[in-house]
Amino acid sequence: MVETETGSSDDVNELPFAAPCRQLRPLAPLGWLARGWRDMRAAPTASLSYGIFMAAASMLLSGFAYVYGSYWLLFALLSGFVFVAPVLCLGLYAISAQLERGHPPSLLRSLREAGRRRLSNELVFALVLLVIFLVWARAGSMVHVFFPVEANPDWRELVAYLGIGSAVGSIFAVITFAASAFSLPMIMHRNVDAVTAVVTSINAVLRNKAAMAVWIMLIVLAIAVGFASFFVGLAVTLPLIGHATWHGYLETIDASVFPRHQKGVAATPRPRTAGPT
Repeated sequence: MVETETGSSDDVNELPFAAPCRQLRPLAPLGWLARGWRDMRAAPTASLSYGIFMAAASMLLSGFAYVYGSYWLLFALLSGFVFVAPVLCLGLYAISAQLERGHPPSLLRSLREAGRRRLSNELVFALVLLVIFLVWARAGSMVHVFFPVEANPDWRELVAYLGIGSAVGSIFAVITFAASAFSLPMIMHRNVDAVTAVVTSINAVLRNKAAMAVWIMLIVLAIAVGFASFFVGLAVTLPLIGHATWHGYLETIDASVFPRHQKGVAATPRPRTAGPT
């Protein structure tokens, strides 16, 4: 069914199982970063508030692991960061949406948009990430069977062990990335269920492998800068990635056939000069 002017559909049963995606240029993510930086400059207080909170939380958890001398706990916390980061960026999507519509960016409104109004679908998505994380943790514990038992293991044995562990972790990281690359922005933007959003995200990632590979490298670089600066850099890099993700979603996914939310910042269309509504 063709969408109406407000982007709604008369019959939910006629909606597609997933939203179509556009074909991206390999270097398209660089443009997302540029637009994300523009949003940060337009709303520095709201954006950096999220960044400072996430940086402080990372410092606190890492300090807890260090005090109790559990390096494995620290490693698990840092590795699990990839699973929770997409959920933490929901408020940043709301800030970008406010800026696009000419609204003054409000931290309180972004928290309300990210919380109560999208809570049910966000909880389903968080449950999906939790299941992936638990399976990853179980797989990680099984990798220990490859750890050399000798007191002074050969370097080749250590390389093999680290290689297997990295390969297993990479598989789960890619699965998480594909499921969350565009799903949460879609939940924020349109009235869709979590399954539709996840399927849409996976489809878009698989159809734009080159651009997504560049995007993954940029995300890893941004997080690496944050970790190398003892988490201080996360106060800037995480909001930048969050805002850029919103613009990447708008450029990649055509969700116009799905209905709008009845309330919230995304209930009104974006100005036509801003691109897809």
